[in-house]
Amino acid sequence: MSELNFFGKLLDGIEIEWLPIGDIAEIYGGLTGKTKADFEKGNAKYISYKTIFGSLDINNIPTDCVDIREGERQHNVRYGDVLFTGSSEIAEEAGMSSAVTSQFDVPVYLNSFSFGVRFNDEIKIKPEFSKYLFRTSMMRTEIARTASGVTRFNISKARFKKVLIPVPCPGNPEKSLAIQSEIVRILDKFTALTAELTAELSMRKKQYNYYRDQSLSFDDGEVEWKTLGEITRKIASGRNKTRQAEGDFPVYGSTGLLGFTNEPAYFGDLLLVARVGAYAGLVNAVFGHFDVSDNTLIIHPSDSWNARFAFHQLTHMNLNQYAVGAGQPLITGGLLKNLKVPVPPLNEQIRIAKILDKFETMTVSITEGLPREIELRQKQYEYYRDMLFSFPKPDVAEA
Repeated sequence: MSELNFFGKLLDGIEIEWLPIGDIAEIYGGLTGKTKADFEKGNAKYISYKTIFGSLDINNIPTDCVDIREGERQHNVRYGDVLFTGSSEIAEEAGMSSAVTSQFDVPVYLNSFSFGVRFNDEIKIKPEFSKYLFRTSMMRTEIARTASGVTRFNISKARFKKVLIPVPCPGNPEKSLAIQSEIVRILDKFTALTAELTAELSMRKKQYNYYRDQSLSFDDGEVEWKTLGEITRKIASGRNKTRQAEGDFPVYGSTGLLGFTNEPAYFGDLLLVARVGAYAGLVNAVFGHFDVSDNTLIIHPSDSWNARFAFHQLTHMNLNQYAVGAGQPLITGGLLKNLKVPVPPLNEQIRIAKILDKFETMTVSITEGLPREIELRQKQYEYYRDMLFSFPKPDVAEA
């Protein structure tokens, strides 16, 4: 708490201006005019939608490549830019941000379905400050309001430009940067604690993944290989486009539960695969009565492919590696149907699935304290982050 008291004194009497993003920054788009072939063998680096979605900041040269020909007019990403995803299946997840905190010594580009914000030279905003600011609950709410859609929500640039952000002492750059640095210093301590716990959890998961990989590996000729099309009744996209906050049956999407319905469209032990976006290829097992959004594929295993074995097998395969599309990663039903997998006898599938289920339960039990501790640390960090950014907002700025 002494940290926050010190910060309170630092803020005492300072000026905070709430300024529209469009007045203090340039907004630029991602790559244009690119085909699938341009992303197969590239000569330049680009930052992907998935990277932006899952990262507070960009602090290394990306590994994804794209072909940039001489004379092309594309926007380069620079240190200090803040990058945003342009759309999402869920309105609250549209416009996720990632600040560029690294200086690049080679040209780096931004992929399509994303856009960048570059602050004007007279506005001094540290990217380390931006990475926290644009992930606050306050800013996430404002950004989500700029998105519209039905099954996919797209950010309106016109509305986005009107979003107000707090700038400490814009007329005094030295003091402004000092205040920003203090906020960053405090929040860095919280994120460092969470990172340590997350690293420990990752190590535990790697141990489980190793055992799972060994259980699902077969020698050449040991078992028959079949396409998913041969061992499924059907692979098709969900159809749900409306859901509600309450209801008798769940509606699932690419990341899990989206809402509820009173009219389920599916029944059974089925598998769901995220079809598009940052989570493309993510596998979930569901059972009972439910409905599924149209951004998610539904796999109906045949009687020769045990549902629990299928879940472990598809998770082990990392379906995201098969995603196509340079902008929004995409998994199609046709693509899945052509994938080949080893298919041991049904009784062997059941035996392996039971072992993996038990091992998974044991692993979760051993590490159950870590996810809980990470969750508590994350909530603590989010609480202080939102508090540190709760600058007074005058009524005139809210109008």
